[in-house]
Amino acid sequence: MTRFLSLTLTLSAAIFLGVWTLSDTAPGVVAALAAPAPDTETATFGLCKSGGGTNCVVDGDTIWYRGSKIRIADIDTPETHQPRCAAEAALGAAATRRLHQLVNAGPFTLQSINRDEDRYGRKLRILTRGGESLGELLVEEGLARYYEGGRRSWC
Repeated sequence: MTRFLSLTLTLSAAIFLGVWTLSDTAPGVVAALAAPAPDTETATFGLCKSGGGTNCVVDGDTIWYRGSKIRIADIDTPETHQPRCAAEAALGAAATRRLHQLVNAGPFTLQSINRDEDRYGRKLRILTRGGESLGELLVEEGLARYYEGGRRSWC
C-alpha cells in the first residue's frame, strides 16, 4: 500500500510539474489527441451563373474550385436547377447561399474519400474547417441531409 501511494504521489508530482508530458505516452495516444492539420485551401467564391466557373458555388453541395467541379461527398442538398417543387427551390437557394458564406469564411480542407469522381466527372470531396465537416454543419442547420446514395425527393 505504501509503495502504491508513493508511486501515485510521484506520478502526480511529475504531471503537475510538467516533467511527464503527452510526448511520453504511446504514439497512438498522441495521434488521437493531435489537432487537425491546418486548413490551406482558400479563394474568393462567387455564385456560378450557368455552366462552369472559377471558384464559385453551383448549389448547396457543388462548387467549382481552381478549375475542378467538386461535389461535397457527405451531403445532399435540394436541387436549384430544375427543382421539383417550390419548397425544394426555396431550400436549395438557402443551402446555396449558406455554402457560399461558408467557403468564403476562411481556409478549408478538401478531404478525399474512397472514390475520386462521381459518374458526372465531379471530384468527390468532404470540405472541412478545423477538422469539422462543412456539410455536417449544413445538415445541422436543416439545409442538407447526409448523402445515402441515389435521389430522394425534397417535395
